[in-house]
Amino acid sequence: MIAATDLLNAEVWHRKIMNGYWIVLAFMLIAQVLFVLCEDQLRLKSSPGTESGYLFIASNILIVICVASAEIWLRSTLQYNKQAIVGCGFIISYLFYFVIEPFVDGAQMALMMPIMISLIYFDRKLLYTLGLFSIFFYAAVYFGLERVYLKKPLLEFIAMEFVFLLFLLMARAVIVRSKETGEYLEQLTKSEQGLLVERAISDKLLKIDALTGLYNHKTFHEYLDSLLEQCENNGLMLQLALFDIDNFKRVNDTYGHWVGDLVLKEVAAKVGEKIGLNDFAARYGGEEFAVIYTDRNCSEAYSAAEELRLTIEQMEHPYAGGHPITVSIGLCRYQLGDGKEQLFRKTDDALYQAKRSGKNRVVTSSVDSQEANILSYG
Repeated sequence: MIAATDLLNAEVWHRKIMNGYWIVLAFMLIAQVLFVLCEDQLRLKSSPGTESGYLFIASNILIVICVASAEIWLRSTLQYNKQAIVGCGFIISYLFYFVIEPFVDGAQMALMMPIMISLIYFDRKLLYTLGLFSIFFYAAVYFGLERVYLKKPLLEFIAMEFVFLLFLLMARAVIVRSKETGEYLEQLTKSEQGLLVERAISDKLLKIDALTGLYNHKTFHEYLDSLLEQCENNGLMLQLALFDIDNFKRVNDTYGHWVGDLVLKEVAAKVGEKIGLNDFAARYGGEEFAVIYTDRNCSEAYSAAEELRLTIEQMEHPYAGGHPITVSIGLCRYQLGDGKEQLFRKTDDALYQAKRSGKNRVVTSSVDSQEANILSYG
């Protein structure tokens, strides 16, 4: 079945070729009128007599009928449009030839129209069919009409057949070359698409932590730098939470590092589920994670961190002896002018206080002083 886009493109070319037929027909009729009006001033190959004049008029009428028939066919059906247009081109090329041959040297070039039409379609099978048919058809015209009635020399026939063959070979070379170029461009496009995919994968690998699937340490700092700039310039609210898994070394020593990796993966997955669309989570290093809360006030950020802590506490880990895995969280609101270093120092202090005060809790840093204000639950 022909794809819709291919059918549309074919119809566009059918219309362009038909427009070309009408333009050529118009120029040919205008040229004939000028020849008749200026016959005395032009050095013509011959002059149309009374008898031949009727033949020229009949040929012109047949050309108009042929082009009009192809136009009607094109507008009324979707089947065999290419064959109708090519057949029309073949007929009018010989009618053109009979009309202009008495007046113009080299009128045989009009017979190349079918070959040129097949070249427009880039159809090699159509080219061979029309090319060979043109060679044999012109031979029949020469030996049946031109040699008998016009006494044309055999050398002219041989030269014309060589021109047919030359046009056929040149058109074939153009089609073959266009196909090779198309295949090369297709391969180049696929290669570029492959490179884009590889680059996207590489960029993702550079940004994502391989074990947990969260963003890595480097990407976290790049994103935080951008957000802090937004805080300073546009007043964006930002809360930074740092947390790590309590007693994680004991998990590794007791159950093995593969269990420790499973714990990290499950905790990271839960973090990814619980953060909002405007939040950002990363594995900061080892068993430590970081979450950036944006567009939240202190109370909202604390509630989100506390919900995350409770969710992690309620997770089941049968491969770790069924013991609960907990996290301690330090939370700090960014204050204008603090900068990244001060923000991290305050958040680290809050995390340290959470660890020191019993673990498995959320501690917020005071926004009014350098000392931590502990809000613990659990």
